[in-house]
Amino acid sequence: MIPKIKMVEPMPDYKLKVLFDDGKTVIYNVKEDIETIESYKDLVAVHGLFQQVQLDESRTCVYWNDQIDLPSDTIYEYGI
Repeated sequence: MIPKIKMVEPMPDYKLKVLFDDGKTVIYNVKEDIETIESYKDLVAVHGLFQQVQLDESRTCVYWNDQIDLPSDTIYEYGI
């Protein structure tokens, strides 16, 4: 089952605080993705974009624009 996100909050240094429906809370470091995924570089290059993170309607993905998104199962598995 794909984990559903209850809340996402941008934090300093390109980290996300994410609360899931099952009560698990993780900190996900987006900086590693920024270094390896070309489209994620806009999160640094475009001033204020990282702070505009949104949760999609299905609550299984966070996104910033049409090209930058992050699935909830990745956040759940690799968040600390």
